[in-house]
Amino acid sequence: MDTRIETKCLSEGWKPSQGEPRQLPVYQSTTFKYDTSDAMGKLFDLEADGYFYTRLQNPTNDAVAAKICALEGGEAAMLTSSGQAANFYAVFNICEAGDHFIASSSIYGGTFNLFGVTMKKMGIECTFVDQNLPEEELDKYFKPNTKAVFGESITNPTVSILDFEKFARIAHKHGVPFIVDNTFATPINCRPIEWGADIVTHSTTKYMDGHGVTVGGCIVDSGNFDWMKYADKFPGLTTPDESYHGVTYATKFGKKAYITKATSQLMRDFGSIQSPQNAFYLNVGLESLHLRVERHCSNALAVAKFLKSQDKVAWVHYADLEDDEYHALQQKYMPKGTCGVLSFGIKGGRQASIDFMDKLKVCSIATHVADAKTCILHPASHTHRQMTDEQLREAGVAPDLIRLSVGIENIDDIIEDIKQALA
Repeated sequence: MDTRIETKCLSEGWKPSQGEPRQLPVYQSTTFKYDTSDAMGKLFDLEADGYFYTRLQNPTNDAVAAKICALEGGEAAMLTSSGQAANFYAVFNICEAGDHFIASSSIYGGTFNLFGVTMKKMGIECTFVDQNLPEEELDKYFKPNTKAVFGESITNPTVSILDFEKFARIAHKHGVPFIVDNTFATPINCRPIEWGADIVTHSTTKYMDGHGVTVGGCIVDSGNFDWMKYADKFPGLTTPDESYHGVTYATKFGKKAYITKATSQLMRDFGSIQSPQNAFYLNVGLESLHLRVERHCSNALAVAKFLKSQDKVAWVHYADLEDDEYHALQQKYMPKGTCGVLSFGIKGGRQASIDFMDKLKVCSIATHVADAKTCILHPASHTHRQMTDEQLREAGVAPDLIRLSVGIENIDDIIEDIKQALA
């Protein structure tokens, strides 16, 4: 039977047969045995399913990827060693030297650098755009060699909401896939594929793990993008791959072409696999994802309302607030709530923000975000400190911006801590 998403958190992925472990086993092995050379040879020819080396695939990882795929409503998925690896693979799987793609300028600073600096050195150009521009303005940024459009469902750290339908429309108009990093919303609160996204990525390090235990990432393909329709744009998927005996992924694997190529080529060559042990821990986190997300959202809304009432607070951004500029998009795309992350500023600017943070007792100053414990960060001093003031402004990161990731502690304790720090 087709179950609801809360049940999927517990029942999808690992499906034990009679007499098998009820809990997901950890396949802590680099290699896998076969009885004949021909049996293993078929794996290398992509003629059979199976495992031969954990640098490419592992049964524990595949079970967890299948669970995330089911939660997102996708066709196929793969785990990676980190969210950064997931975003890199997601784009590099369809872009090569000489290609171009478009990304929102409001994305996470680490991804901004990956796209704008590191991938530029590989000959792949990224144009960053204001995601709030109207379609006719965004249309001007497309080039003949544009291969993808990328955005975050909820931006980190500015917590603005992406207009999925607008970006899906314009991407598909130009014959390219729409990629969405859905880390903050999680599939509990938003499933971008239902709004036109073709590929979804996650830093599973955040809410999916939920306890700050493991670093990881995931890519989910909807299977909806027709690669052969735009065969000239995507030769990596639509022409023979000589490194795999001339296989053409789009014709041989159909809706699973994109993930098969990412596994067979990119994971083979870069090896950014998530360890099976980390995948096991991730699966434990996923089992309570639906419960934690609800508590994160209710706590964050209470904190946002409290901050709005404080004279020393200059501003608060949280789309669940009725007067927030992104509230209409939140109501449309994430009516159950956005996430536990909000941003705000203290009157007095950068130094006042730093002084406030240093006085907190329950809330921890940490690079991490989106786990069970409340943590706080000043991006201009920490995650985004490598960006120039101009880049910070372009990304919407003000010098006084504080990113607060509200945990699942007692809400009164969180508010009392903020209150005493403000005082």
